[in-house]
Amino acid sequence: MKNFDFDVIYLGGGHGSFDGAGPLAASGKKVAVIESGLWGGTCPNRGCNAKITLDEPVVLQREVERMQGIVNGQVKINWSELVAHKQEVIQKLPDQISGKLAAAGVKLIQGTGQLQDRHTIEVDGQQYTAEKIVIATGLRPNRLNVPGRELVHDSDDFMKLTELPARLAIIGSGYISLEFATMANAAGSQVTVFMHHDTALRSFYQPFVKQVLRDLEKRGVIFVKNAAVQAFVPTSNGLTVKFGKDQSKEVDWILDATGRIPNVEHLGLDAAGVKYTKKGITVDGFLRTNIDNIYASGDVIDKIQPKLTPTATFESYYLYQLFSGQTTQPISYPAIPSTVYTSPRIAKVGLSPTAAEQDTEKFEIVHNQIAADWYRQVDRQSAGESILVFDRQHHLLGATEFSEQAEDAINTLLPAVVFHYDQQQMWQLAHIFPSISASAWHKIR
Repeated sequence: MKNFDFDVIYLGGGHGSFDGAGPLAASGKKVAVIESGLWGGTCPNRGCNAKITLDEPVVLQREVERMQGIVNGQVKINWSELVAHKQEVIQKLPDQISGKLAAAGVKLIQGTGQLQDRHTIEVDGQQYTAEKIVIATGLRPNRLNVPGRELVHDSDDFMKLTELPARLAIIGSGYISLEFATMANAAGSQVTVFMHHDTALRSFYQPFVKQVLRDLEKRGVIFVKNAAVQAFVPTSNGLTVKFGKDQSKEVDWILDATGRIPNVEHLGLDAAGVKYTKKGITVDGFLRTNIDNIYASGDVIDKIQPKLTPTATFESYYLYQLFSGQTTQPISYPAIPSTVYTSPRIAKVGLSPTAAEQDTEKFEIVHNQIAADWYRQVDRQSAGESILVFDRQHHLLGATEFSEQAEDAINTLLPAVVFHYDQQQMWQLAHIFPSISASAWHKIR
């Protein structure tokens, strides 16, 4: 057997690697992680952690708005101070993540890695070999391929803006678009969202999505459906978005939020013979590529599961279990929850109301109005609804909620969906009262 430098090398230092690489090294395996940028990857540095920090004043602003009369005055967001605060929150994360990896025994290699063959990765002229290799290079922002594309910016650029543009154009209508439209609008920017189709957030329950859009429209956000964006042109006063049939809109700054694409280029995948598509690397049930010692983890995989941090974390930990001999079974994904951080939020897990509505004899669908819940009246929530999907034995199969605290409510219900609690088991959990958890759990018993 060949003597390799490492048992496992991970290419990429995000959640697709570090959640499993640390435990694997601590178990006695020789492990290395290669990262070309900030340790931790997208989520802690230019994704989830940064985004939720920027959103927090919006939550506060909305609550003060609802509580007017009980409290007096308005909350105005100081964007430059907010971005500085965001940086304070996230700036220590790369060192914390790399520190934990190093403490577990992981060899940290800073640089750009490229496969030379099935067992070798080269980083800045130095070659490293491993029995197994894991590709965990994630996603990057897509750029719309139209004239003037060099004039637009991505989500990372938006979250670094020290001054918010007075007139903001957002291209696309997915997670990033709607979340950043919410933030920018709340901070005083005139926001126009150019939609590729006539439907936003297509993976979410559309009646809830329409309520989010209506609320944003009332607050001044303009939605251009079926926009057919054609070009971006500089003008003396800013930038012009050309769209539709000879239509145009002048703005100060343009965010391209047309999706994210897998980082599969310049990795040496072809040299190693690894198969991939435009949606990512092809893997089997063990997260193994067509080259049997090369695996993939996280958002770079071509998969039907949502490309989210909890999915990547689950995959990374699964590979730790596989490589350390704790399992020989293929990966079995749990129900993966997701949310869009608009205000109110939309969150979901498990079977969707739309799917359940196709067979009402098999499923029981329960609608709950948020305003009817006394706990939501504490801070005067009036908009919102939750939809619970049960089988006929009263196992919770899915939950979808539109409310100010939807993500917390869905997280509370997650164990019932994942572990198929029956009604007796549901009664075994006594949540702190009063709390959002107690409010959400009460509705499934």
